[in-house]
Amino acid sequence: MNETINLLKNHKSIRKYKDQPIEKEKVKAIIECAQCASTSSFIQAYTIINVVDMDNRKNIAHLAGDQRYVEQCPLFLIFCADLNRSKNSCEINERNMSEINTETFILATVDASLAAQNALIAAESLGLGGVYIGGVRNNPGEICKILNIPSGVYPVFGMCIGYPSVNPDKKERLPQDVIFKTDVYNINGDASLIKKYDAHILDYYEKRTKGKRIDTWTNQVSGLMSKPQRPHMKDFLDKQGFILK
Repeated sequence: MNETINLLKNHKSIRKYKDQPIEKEKVKAIIECAQCASTSSFIQAYTIINVVDMDNRKNIAHLAGDQRYVEQCPLFLIFCADLNRSKNSCEINERNMSEINTETFILATVDASLAAQNALIAAESLGLGGVYIGGVRNNPGEICKILNIPSGVYPVFGMCIGYPSVNPDKKERLPQDVIFKTDVYNINGDASLIKKYDAHILDYYEKRTKGKRIDTWTNQVSGLMSKPQRPHMKDFLDKQGFILK
């Protein structure tokens, strides 16, 4: 293969970091790489907030579900889907921006996600590690207040980055035949492949936790998806100006 493919295939979520600051030139390179991500129609509908203030970090860590590595990582970024800048562009050109709808919501969310993935890959190429913090959507309204996030913008997720102090085992992904189909969507043969995959994940968790966690992929997913996921998000997005029509 090549260096890029090897890097991508060896991704691991890193939640513990050395007490070592990240060099400014590396932070700059990470953000530059984020900006080089694909973007719908060149809109660049995202903003990245570097949260340095430790009081804000502490509050965000609590609001995100007491994820203490938000406080402990050298670099903590919030990736926001941002259509406020698009509104400003319309005003500069004496046009009225159309109401934010489902499509523009998706557009901005995808833009932010692509930028974030570029950022994380760049960080990993520099010897750093990181983890996404979806927990910022647990209390997005409060986080918007902390970070002065205006209407037309919302925090999609956070990202912790730092020099790893741990080297966890890589977590196996679903078999390729389950997620990669030809011509049409089908689930032919998926059940047996997922059953085998469950056995691998069960073994992974048992070894990683020395028997403290007994779990499979389907059990984990069904436990999560059998409950409503962040039902407050629709009302929050409405308040932020994302009218999903």
